[in-house]
Parts: sequence; structure tokens; C-alpha cells
Amino acid sequence: MSYRAAAALQAAIYGVLTGLPDLAGVPVLDAAPAGGGTGTFVLLGPEVAVDRSDGSGAGAEHRLVISVISDAAGFLAAKTVAAAISAGLEGVTPALTEGRIVGLFFDRATARRLDAGAVRRIDLTFRARIEI
Repeated sequence: MSYRAAAALQAAIYGVLTGLPDLAGVPVLDAAPAGGGTGTFVLLGPEVAVDRSDGSGAGAEHRLVISVISDAAGFLAAKTVAAAISAGLEGVTPALTEGRIVGLFFDRATARRLDAGAVRRIDLTFRARIEI
């Protein structure tokens, strides 16, 4: 098992998301803004890596969470951004500086209200299979 492609995976996902026309004007961050932030933004979040090495070499499955956080009324703004992320990552295999993405797959999404309903958060989980 190897975790050495984790930073390369994050950089590649960031590159894909910041290049999506449907996300123009939506900040893509890897740390929450000071004070929690306002508006709608994308947060690259937690990740779990699981060994997927086999006889052909080292590999890992990275389960990464990409969150959409919005203080807009209702879920529509957050769901629109989440849908753009899901569509933008569907079927792509961006180049990595370390390792190679074999496949990138949508796993699940969880939508919820935070701060007594003032904020919406959608956590999208993707699985990335990487060979080293």
C-alpha cells in the first residue's frame, strides 16, 4: 500500500474542478475560510486510503470527500454546484505527478443543514483507484 499519490490526487482534482466552466466564480479550497466563510464554496476534504496492491504492483483506493457549502436559501445553489462537480469528474482520469488513476467513481452524496438551517452542506464521496 502506498499513500504517496495522495497530494498528486488532490492537485489533479483541484485542477479539474477549477477548470470547470460551471464552477466559474465558485472558490475551490482545501481549508475552510476564516470565520466559516460566506456564499457558496467547494472544500476539498477528508480522505481514506485503502490498500489495493496486487501482483502487478502497489496501488491504493482513495475515498475522497468534496464538500459544497452554501449559505444561500434552500438547497438549490448547493445542489447545482454539487451536480456540476459530479458531472465534471465523471469519466475523467487526470494525469498525476505520482502514480496513475485507473478509475474515478462517484460513491455517494449526503446533504444536510447546519447552523440551525442557515447553511447547507453536501458531501460528495468519490473513489479513486490509483496504481503506483
